[in-house]
Amino acid sequence: MFDHIGIGVSDLGSSKTFFLQVLAPLGVGVVMEFPEAVGLGPPGKPAFWLSPISGKPTQLHLAFTAESHPQVDEFYRRAIAAGARDNGAPGLRPHYHANYYAAFVIGPDGHNVEAVCHKPVA
Repeated sequence: MFDHIGIGVSDLGSSKTFFLQVLAPLGVGVVMEFPEAVGLGPPGKPAFWLSPISGKPTQLHLAFTAESHPQVDEFYRRAIAAGARDNGAPGLRPHYHANYYAAFVIGPDGHNVEAVCHKPVA
């Protein structure tokens, strides 16, 4: 449905560092960068844009696709190491569906950031 999405952040440098660290296990890196914005995503596809705004950003729920359960686990480990707050450790969420394996953290601007894998346990 979405080609790309952009969010406002209170500190572009800090948010860039945070998202690069926690999304690295999912194959996300810097694709494009300008003084006023950075586009993250898989090689050649800036799908997730960060731009500085004045004031406090509106809190969002951001869910990123993981290809495996270990990627979800690594996302969570890196997020906590980067200073995120726990909002749901890696695990199955069968109330969503039988194979919904996810982890949730609260990022630097209060966004609920999730990595989710929809594949069954290997």
